[in-house]
Amino acid sequence: MTTQKDNSATRGQWLEDLLVRGLLWCLLALPYRWRVPLCGWVMSRLVAPLAGWPKRIRENLKLTQPALPEEEVRRMIRAVPDNIGRTLIEIYSGAEFIARANTLPLTGPGVAALEQALAEARPAILATGHFGNYDAVRAALIARGYPLGALYRPMANPWFNAHYVRAIGTIGQPLFEQGRRGMADMLRHLKSGGMLGILPDQRMSKGVALPFFGVEAKTALSTAEMALKYDAVLIPTYAVRQKDGLSFQIVVDAPIPAGTPEAMTQGLNDSLERIIRAHPEQWLWVHRRWR
Repeated sequence: MTTQKDNSATRGQWLEDLLVRGLLWCLLALPYRWRVPLCGWVMSRLVAPLAGWPKRIRENLKLTQPALPEEEVRRMIRAVPDNIGRTLIEIYSGAEFIARANTLPLTGPGVAALEQALAEARPAILATGHFGNYDAVRAALIARGYPLGALYRPMANPWFNAHYVRAIGTIGQPLFEQGRRGMADMLRHLKSGGMLGILPDQRMSKGVALPFFGVEAKTALSTAEMALKYDAVLIPTYAVRQKDGLSFQIVVDAPIPAGTPEAMTQGLNDSLERIIRAHPEQWLWVHRRWR
């Protein structure tokens, strides 16, 4: 039975999506070099305060880096939503975003292992995070012939989710929706020698408490368990936004050595933490990662 509360939530989601689509439509009419920073500004100056993000960013920073100067905290409160806004409009920019990403150089100590996995058709899991623009990794590698699929979690708003999935699907295929059917398709892809992009930096209520920025965070072991079960090389990979705010560097970290799922997952946490410390404004500090 549909309740009045359900109807109210549905109307709210529809209106929310209408506003988002209107903003995207206006921004996409602008040249790429203008629309990306403008979306960052809108997200930072208008959306973030309304969504309560400054308070959440401040709380997460106080928990994990209590000695951070107030001046840096204020910078992060502006810079983190700016990166979120840039990422959003880049994903919706389709061919223009792909054209900028598909020529990006691969750097880092894990490049040779990644190339070897491709040459041997060995399964590989590329673990990243809500950092930089994670879809730039997909665009860059798919353009080079890497069979890189991606696991995604559907958005809570079904209207927004419909066009969001179309947008990320434009960047590359295959996509696997989190759920029974999507997981089955994903495992077939991996077992056949495919590669999988995954973001394991979300809080999982049934996860294991592992240190992240010195504070225990519930973390799923499933990424490491898949790597062990299917003999997949596990490689942390990131797209680091550059100073111009528009381009990226693809950083392929050293593969995580095989071991226990806990040790491998801790290796992923440590790798992500290192790159966040180098570029703190590029991670999604609005996550309730340590809730």
